[in-house]
Amino acid sequence: MAGRLLFPPTCIGCRRIVAEPGALCAHCWPALRFIEVPFCPVMGTPFQYDMGEGFLSLEAIAFPPHFDRARAAVLYDGAARQLVRGLKYGDRTDLAPLMAGWMLRAGSELLREADMLVPVPLHWRRFLSRRFNQSAELGRAIARRSDVVFAPEVLVRRKKTKQQVGLRRKAREDNVRSAFAVPEKFKARIRGKRMLVVDDVYTTGATVGAAARALKRAGASHVDVLTFARVVPESADLDGDFLPDEGMHI
Repeated sequence: MAGRLLFPPTCIGCRRIVAEPGALCAHCWPALRFIEVPFCPVMGTPFQYDMGEGFLSLEAIAFPPHFDRARAAVLYDGAARQLVRGLKYGDRTDLAPLMAGWMLRAGSELLREADMLVPVPLHWRRFLSRRFNQSAELGRAIARRSDVVFAPEVLVRRKKTKQQVGLRRKAREDNVRSAFAVPEKFKARIRGKRMLVVDDVYTTGATVGAAARALKRAGASHVDVLTFARVVPESADLDGDFLPDEGMHI
């Protein structure tokens, strides 16, 4: 009791005082926008209204991904942005279990079908400077609460890439091209397996796409993607980083 008085629990988003540890305050909770159906069955991009079964976003049609399906728990804005930044740059690894809980809900279908869970790896030099991999923290927390094998060792980042922040779609793809690889000793282990790649934020899909491509080249039969947050701007065009929520039946 004395500890609670001296060090009251604070909101995990903004540090306002809250009733219970590990909670969001009344200001941050409404700002967290969960991605619910309807959404694109391939990209996981939310639609404003139900387009009907089999309807794909324009992004899925114009830029077919190397992965099979992508899902995310929340939109990358407001409280979600603060959580991601806290985990990634503020050493708030205590946020990972809460964020992973929401990812479990969003990716329940993918997790039921997955054989292995693989976090997007950091280059060893970046890992040494940051001291932890935020994607691995999320992946480890998800694995603890599911039956999926956590296998961070089967995918490595073999070249140090530039930061993706500020790069457009084509530049992001060029930046991470051939960045990932499956070590030879693990190829037999993933051959024919269904892999689930975990990351913190899906922006253009360049990073997770490069990871999926490496896994499939090494023999994985199926690669899905699960992230905590998804960047979905209000509007964009075919030459930009993102696309509007429009599409067609196939």
